[in-house]
Amino acid sequence: MVEVFKTNIQHKRTAEKIKVELLLLFPNCKINFDLNDCDRILRIESAIEVGEKIEEVLNQKGFYCEELP
Repeated sequence: MVEVFKTNIQHKRTAEKIKVELLLLFPNCKINFDLNDCDRILRIESAIEVGEKIEEVLNQKGFYCEELP
C-alpha cells in the first residue's frame, strides 16, 4: 500500500533526517520525499497502514503532515 502525505518540510537535509528517523520506526517501509511538488510530498510504501502514526510522529517534531486521499 502507498500512502501520500502533504508536509511543510522544505529542505533536503531535513527530509533526509526525517527519513532516517522514520525508517528506524518503520524498517520495512520505502520512504521518499518530493520537495519540488507544491505539497512537499512524503510517500510511504508499506505492507501495513502507517498513516496515523506518521502524522503523529511528524506533528510531534513540529512539522505539518496530512495524509492525502
